[in-house]
Amino acid sequence: MFSNPLTIICNPDAEWQRFSDRTENEFKAILPYLLLMAIIPSASWFYGTTEIGWRIGDGDNVKLTSDSALRIAAALYVAILVSISAIGYAVHWMAETYNAQSSIARGIGLATLTATPLFVLGFSGLYPHFWLDLVLFIVGISWTTFLLYRGIPIAMKIPEDQGFMYASALASVGCIILISLLVATTILWSNGFQPVFID
Repeated sequence: MFSNPLTIICNPDAEWQRFSDRTENEFKAILPYLLLMAIIPSASWFYGTTEIGWRIGDGDNVKLTSDSALRIAAALYVAILVSISAIGYAVHWMAETYNAQSSIARGIGLATLTATPLFVLGFSGLYPHFWLDLVLFIVGISWTTFLLYRGIPIAMKIPEDQGFMYASALASVGCIILISLLVATTILWSNGFQPVFID
C-alpha cells in the first residue's frame, strides 16, 4: 500500500526511494490511492460551490445548484483520473528512450505520487476564494514540478542528467494535457455542463 500523502510532500527522497524498490505487483495498490485522492478536489469544490459560494466584487456570494455542481464535480473527477492515467502512460512510453525500466502501473504510480500536492491542496475548494485558491494552486504546481524533477532519477533509477530530460518531457506532456482539458471544458460547457447559478 502507498503511504501517507504527506510523506511524499515532506520527505520526498525517502518516498521516491521506497517507490523505486517496489515490485510490479505492488504498483497495483496505487489504484485505490488514486481513486481516493481524486475525490478530495472534486468533493471539496462541490461543497464549496454549493454551500459557501464565492463573491464577485461587492455583491452577495454566488452559489451553484446541486445538480450543476454534481455534474461538474463528476467531470472533474473523471478528468483527474484520465489525466493521471495519460501521464502515467507517457512515463511508461518514454522509459525506453531514457534507459529506464517501467510499466503502465509504475507510470501511473509515479504520476499519482507527483500530483499528490495538488490533490491535498484540493481542499482549498471548501472555501472558493479566487486569490487564495490561485496562490495555493501556484504553490501546488510548483511543488509538483519539484517532485517530478527530484523523483524521476530516483524512481526510475537513471542518472540525473537523463532524469532532467525525462522530467522535462513529462512536464511538456502535462502542459499538453492541461490545454486539452481547457478545450474539453469549453466543449462541455456548451453541451450541458455549464454552471447553473442559484438565483
